[in-house]
Amino acid sequence: MNRRIFSLSALAAPFAAAFGTSSVTAAEGPFEVTRTEAEWRAMLTNTQFRVMRQEGTERAGSSPLDKNYADGIYHCRGCDQALYSSDAKYDSRTGWPSFFDVLPDAIETKADNRLFMARTECHCDRCGSHLGHIFSDGPAPTGQRHCLNGVSLVFRPA
Repeated sequence: MNRRIFSLSALAAPFAAAFGTSSVTAAEGPFEVTRTEAEWRAMLTNTQFRVMRQEGTERAGSSPLDKNYADGIYHCRGCDQALYSSDAKYDSRTGWPSFFDVLPDAIETKADNRLFMARTECHCDRCGSHLGHIFSDGPAPTGQRHCLNGVSLVFRPA
């Protein structure tokens, strides 16, 4: 009986990691902008904290930024760094704001092998906040789709 309990608990950690229920933290630093967990929680909603600091994902179609096509710049909600131009935004029909290119020196990437697939995760390079994922099924000229969580972004009109 004890062996069976151990076996189930040994399976729980990979399951939690695969489905994003573990306490994953944002990208590794050091970062120009740093805050304690308490400071992040004070400035973000629960959903924003889950997505930006624990690498969660917002529900598809929930962000008004998905259908925003006004001219301007999309900034990181965590530190206000400029990340994406509206010139690179397009309708990927995924339910998340999508871009085919990023502003120079704005993001860092790392491998994400959760959910039983290999993906590339992107983070703000100034504060480490999780933004979303990058896929290779985007339009020309880059062929990339930066599929982002709207809760991680703030739009500033031109």
